[in-house]
Amino acid sequence: MELPLSTPPLSSSQKPLLLPPPSPLEDHQHQQDLVFDSIRAIKVLGKGAMGTVFLVHDQETDPAAKNPFALKVVEKSTLHTKFDAERRARWEIQVLNQLSTPKTAHPFLPHLISSVETQEFLAWAVPFCPGGDLNVLRHRQNDHVFSPAVIRFYLAEIVCALDHLHEMGIVFRDLKPENILIQHSGHVTLTDFDLSRTLTRKTVRNLICNAAATSCHLITGNRLEQPQKKQQQQHRRNLTRWWFVNDNQQKKNGLKKAKSARVSPVSRRKLSFNNGERSNSFVGTEEYISPEVVRGDGHEFAVDWWALGILSYEMLYGTTPFKGKDRKETFRNVLLKKPEFVGKRNDLTDLIERLLEKDPTQRLGYQRGACEIKELGFFKGVRWDLLTEVLRPPFIPSREDGELTVTTGGVDIRKYFEDLRAPPPSMPPSPSSDCHRKLSEF
Repeated sequence: MELPLSTPPLSSSQKPLLLPPPSPLEDHQHQQDLVFDSIRAIKVLGKGAMGTVFLVHDQETDPAAKNPFALKVVEKSTLHTKFDAERRARWEIQVLNQLSTPKTAHPFLPHLISSVETQEFLAWAVPFCPGGDLNVLRHRQNDHVFSPAVIRFYLAEIVCALDHLHEMGIVFRDLKPENILIQHSGHVTLTDFDLSRTLTRKTVRNLICNAAATSCHLITGNRLEQPQKKQQQQHRRNLTRWWFVNDNQQKKNGLKKAKSARVSPVSRRKLSFNNGERSNSFVGTEEYISPEVVRGDGHEFAVDWWALGILSYEMLYGTTPFKGKDRKETFRNVLLKKPEFVGKRNDLTDLIERLLEKDPTQRLGYQRGACEIKELGFFKGVRWDLLTEVLRPPFIPSREDGELTVTTGGVDIRKYFEDLRAPPPSMPPSPSSDCHRKLSEF
C-alpha cells in the first residue's frame, strides 16, 4: 500500500508497539466511571500553570497498571490566586468532552476519559502519550532541528487537527511544541485547551467586507467608533503596563524567563465565552502571539495559522523568528520585523512566510482555512485521507515508554499537594552563627 508520506524514521532501532492503544471511544466507555479515591499515581509527568499532570491507573479496573492514563489535577484552593483559573479549568473539560463523541472524535486530538471533582480537587483524565512533546523530541535531534520530511509529516497532522477544531468553531490559541504530544503510534495529539474558545464561523464575503471597512477607516482618517477606540486605548495601556511592570519585576526577583512563557490576560474584564466572531482577550505564549493579538484588534481562527508558521520556523531553525532579549522587544518584532531565512528559498520557507503574514486578512488560511494550506507545494503528494494509516512515523515510542512499572507506594496525590503547600523546613543555626550570638551578648 502506498503511504501518504515518505518519511525516514529518526531511529532505525525503534519498532512500533505490537498492541496499539485503545480507540478513543473504547477507552472513553471503559473509564467513564472513574473514582478519585481509586486512582493510583505512578509518577508526576509535569507541572504547569494550571495544575499537575500525573501518570495514573485505576486500581479497581486496572490493578496491574497495563493501561495508564494522564490525570490533570488542579487544587481548588489555589484557583483564586490565578486570574480566571477556575473557568479555564472547567472550560478545558468542556472542550475535551465535546471531542469525545463518535461524530467529533479525531485521531490527532485528545478525548475525555473522565472528570472527577472532590471538595479539594478538580481532575480530568486523558489518554497517556508516552512519546513526550515535540519540544523534547526536537532537542534530541542533531542541531536541535527536524528535516523537511519530518516537518512535513508533523505539520500535516497538526493542520488536520486544527482544521477539525475550526470546523467545530473552536480556535486553539495555544499552539506550541510543548502542546503537541506523541502518541503510542507515533502520531501527534494536541493538548491544553484552557486558552481555547468558541467562535462563530463567518462567511468569506463578511470577512472581505469587514476588512474593506477597516481599510476605509484607515485611508479616509475617519474616527473609530468610540467604544472600539476606548477598547483599543485600554488594551495599549494594559499592554504597556504588562511590558514594563513584568519585565522589571522579573529582573528584581532574579527570575529566569521560561522558554515558552505563557502570557495571561492583561485585562481584568470578565471574559465572555458566548459565541462571537472575534475574541479580544490577550492570551497565548509570547513568542507565538500574533500581531492582531498584540495590537488588540480582535482575533479569530487566523491566530492558529500564525502560530503554525512560528512552529514551522522553530522546527526548521531551532528558534522562533521574533524572539527578542525581553518581552517588549519580542512584541515589537512580532509587529514590525520580517522573518529571516537562511540559505536557498524553497516550498517550506514559502509556507512559513505566507503563514507569518502580519495582516490576518492576507494570511494563508484566512479565507478558506486548511484547504489553502493543503494546496501549497510543500504538501504536494500528501494523501490527507490516509495520514492515520502511516505505519512508520518519524518517531515511535519504545516499548519501555509504554510499559511502566508501578513503584511501591506510588505517588499519593493528596500528600503531593500538601507537601507543595508546606513551608520550607527551617535550617538549624550553624555553630559559627551561635558563637557570634554569644559573643555579641558578652
